[in-house]
Amino acid sequence: MNRREVPAALRRRLVVSLAAVLVLLGLTLIRLWHLQVTEGEQYRSLSENNRIRLKRVRATRGTVLDRHGQIMVDNRPSFDVALVPEDAHDVPRTLATLTRLLGAEAGDFSSAVQAAANRPPFEEVILKRDIDWESIVALETHQLELPGVSVQVGPRRTYPFGTAAAHLLGYVGEVSQQELTSRQGYRMGDLIGKAGAERYWEGYLRGVDGGQQVEVDAVGRKLRVLSEVEETPGNTLILSLDRDLQLAAERAMGDREGAVVALDPRSGDVLAMVSRPAFDPNVFARGIRAAEWRALVQDRKRPLNSKAVQGTYPPGSTFKVVMAAAALEEGVVNPFTQIFCGGGIFFGNRTFHCWRPSGHGDLNVHEALVRSCDVFFYQVGQRLGIDTIADYAHRFGLGAPTGITLDHESGGVIPSSAWKRQRFGEPWYAGETLSVAIGQGYVTTTPLQMANVIAAIANGGTVYQPQFVKRVETPDGTSVLEQQPIVTNDLGFKKTTLLQIREALSDVVNSSRGTGTKARVRGIEVGGKTGTSQVGKLGAERPKQGHMVRERKDHAWFIAFAPVSSPEIAVAVLAEHAGEHGGTAAAPIAQQVIAHYFGVAEDDDATIRQTARVSF
Repeated sequence: MNRREVPAALRRRLVVSLAAVLVLLGLTLIRLWHLQVTEGEQYRSLSENNRIRLKRVRATRGTVLDRHGQIMVDNRPSFDVALVPEDAHDVPRTLATLTRLLGAEAGDFSSAVQAAANRPPFEEVILKRDIDWESIVALETHQLELPGVSVQVGPRRTYPFGTAAAHLLGYVGEVSQQELTSRQGYRMGDLIGKAGAERYWEGYLRGVDGGQQVEVDAVGRKLRVLSEVEETPGNTLILSLDRDLQLAAERAMGDREGAVVALDPRSGDVLAMVSRPAFDPNVFARGIRAAEWRALVQDRKRPLNSKAVQGTYPPGSTFKVVMAAAALEEGVVNPFTQIFCGGGIFFGNRTFHCWRPSGHGDLNVHEALVRSCDVFFYQVGQRLGIDTIADYAHRFGLGAPTGITLDHESGGVIPSSAWKRQRFGEPWYAGETLSVAIGQGYVTTTPLQMANVIAAIANGGTVYQPQFVKRVETPDGTSVLEQQPIVTNDLGFKKTTLLQIREALSDVVNSSRGTGTKARVRGIEVGGKTGTSQVGKLGAERPKQGHMVRERKDHAWFIAFAPVSSPEIAVAVLAEHAGEHGGTAAAPIAQQVIAHYFGVAEDDDATIRQTARVSF
């Protein structure tokens, strides 16, 4: 009866379908047997040990160029040793093997791992940067003994000229825990600007990281890249510095300690900035060692400090430029006023001496600047009074930071009666004004400030904020930022005042009576002012400079501008503890800087330097 109810054709189709199902089921069972039994071990290893990871590709930091497009700071390939703790299995054993292969001098790898203890175990830890070729070969040869260890190629900051402009350019270092907390977008192991331009312009120099999706094996080796997002390099920083002029200033400074600052008086642009002693930023870029850091911070000469912007010194006779301007503007002297110098002046219970014991005789303000007469300016100081002197010094920007975008700039000290009462709780004494009048006593300035002073005299009375960056560009040359000159003050002096001072400063260098004849440059009219500032008490009986310890020797100053008729460059030189006069120690340095700026060959100018007399 069932046979009659189910048609024959349907029964045949059911049998075929059942057979097909049984065949498919059989094939599935065979495949499962093959996967689970025959090749089970292999696939189990692959599933456990092959992983997909997101790998960050660090962006290349922006380059730094001088005003002519020449490289100041660049990047180069660096081979770094990285460890993924999760892949190492036995981290201490892996680190011990690494130390054996690279040598004990390679450093303490365990400290780097401990510093990254709070990071996820799958994140890389950079153990050593910039290894040499022999180390690369050793690691690649013993890769199986170093699970989790890999050699990576990344950009490393490089400073081709070593210590040149080190304090202005700054340096980079690994981001600290404090910086990770205060700044977004950084991870342990990232590099960040720590000082100078590298720090202040970090936001522009740092690029945007890229990434890769990679497949790695059991020991962390990359098998293939699955996908990739390109990194975006940082912006290019174009400085106002002239690289060749900077190197010329470095050479001119030689082994002396101190500073050189060259400005464009028409804009406040920094053309060169030297501070000695200096440091090599490359040491920080590759990861400074503890011993190297201790040596730098414990060095009594403080090579990490910029003497150009942080060092404060009595300006000595260079301050007489400010005094002359104040005297002429206030009318306490005029161009024809004569003051007698007999070698000293008695005031209170002491004698204030002139640098020339025999005196200078009768002098007007022009000759007083040319011959740097102390007695003339002692009396000018008495007539002006300390508060008027302070007012004019402040107009030039002294007593406060210039505003240059460098860390820890010093403002120096311009004393006044109110300042002394607030600082010491004492009244101002008239005798103290005499010391200030020749740039001694409480008054202190930085070389950058004095460069700004002479620049304002040169350009007709405009005080600019010094700047060292001209513009910022993307890697393809698109402008991101253009820096414009910033005027901080207009002196408002009579044109005749500035003209008289510039004429006197020209004679300081070009007249046989001048104290700065060693600053002469063939074919260029240079104006300038010498200065020698005592470190100890003014007028005290002291041994000769050659018999003093370094810390007690006089500082030598020279400030200058050129050409006098249409100034293009202003220079301040400080030879720290030179134990010589400004005209002997500092003027020749300024001469070399100015000669290089105007393309005057050293051989052409040698005769002028040799015949120029040694002067105060």
